[in-house]
Amino acid sequence: MFDFTRYEIITFDCYGTLIDWESGLLPALHSILAAHNREIDDATLLKLYGDFELRAEANYQPYKQVLASVVDQFGEELKFTPTKEEANSLADSLPTWKPWPDTVAALHRLKSRYRLAILSNIDDDLFAATRPQLGVDFDQVTTAQQAQAYKPSLKIFELALSRINAPVHRVLHIGQSIYHDVIPAQALGLATVWINRPSARPGVGAVKSAQAKPDLTFSSLEQFASAATHE
Repeated sequence: MFDFTRYEIITFDCYGTLIDWESGLLPALHSILAAHNREIDDATLLKLYGDFELRAEANYQPYKQVLASVVDQFGEELKFTPTKEEANSLADSLPTWKPWPDTVAALHRLKSRYRLAILSNIDDDLFAATRPQLGVDFDQVTTAQQAQAYKPSLKIFELALSRINAPVHRVLHIGQSIYHDVIPAQALGLATVWINRPSARPGVGAVKSAQAKPDLTFSSLEQFASAATHE
């Protein structure tokens, strides 16, 4: 049996785990491709997105620039030239991306038992636009902008841990990405929970495919919250 009582703080990935980013990302990408008479299926789109984002994040640049680079790389791959407006459209749409239907209620339940923190590959101002939709006050927020590095770099995890004021064995990390969250968190000795959200690319989503064994796996945040609050 997994002992949830040992943990005092839960750290969350945001986009993918709390925010349904495929429902925001895919329409924005399809709109760009349609404007240039290009069409590919959702799973292929997510695979290419993951490859392009990883390349853009190799050397730190703001996430808005990462997203613009992704659009430019789609243009290179599919032989079209995006407009400046199209290159900026992913970042422009991000504040409208909505939480998963179970996110807000689950966060409220968890907040009654644990401190909650965000650990996200995002710019500060983009997360500030998302934050009101999540419905709870987070005790700590650590972004890629603050760490000047993107997960799976350990720098962002180490920065978060330095601020949390709790030993590693009292911290539980939750993420939708094995590659970005489970593997680096485990490298630092953190217990991990994988939220295997529905995806057009099942089990992977818009990221690099990777293999690891999280401590626990759930298909929704609601299921996790029920287990973690013993309800």
